[in-house]
Amino acid sequence: MIDRRRVLFAIVVSTFVAAPTVGDIGSCGAPVQPLDATRFFDQRLRLTCAHCQSCGLGTAACTIACDPATPRPTDFPTGCHPVVHDGDVCLNALDALSCSAFADFVSSSPIVPTECDFCPASHVGGGL
Repeated sequence: MIDRRRVLFAIVVSTFVAAPTVGDIGSCGAPVQPLDATRFFDQRLRLTCAHCQSCGLGTAACTIACDPATPRPTDFPTGCHPVVHDGDVCLNALDALSCSAFADFVSSSPIVPTECDFCPASHVGGGL
């Protein structure tokens, strides 16, 4: 006769043993890829412009972000080497901001979300 407690114990133990190890979540064994500055800043400016328009914001950072003639940065500051994951997290965080929080991001004294602070020694202003 099978002891139900042993079966339940075996199920619980196998659940923990089969779980991913720390650091494996989301990595899928993919190599670390450096973040392409030109692409990142282009996406960030497009997202900034879209949020400025949808939230009715008219700050200087919004004007810059929405101007197609605005030169996009093509490199990160010296010593800053973000990876693709950093850029994705930053863009997702910006996209999730409420209009009032986004207004802080594009203000004259921008509050940069921590997810976008991967080069803290050299803050790039709100809309850039």
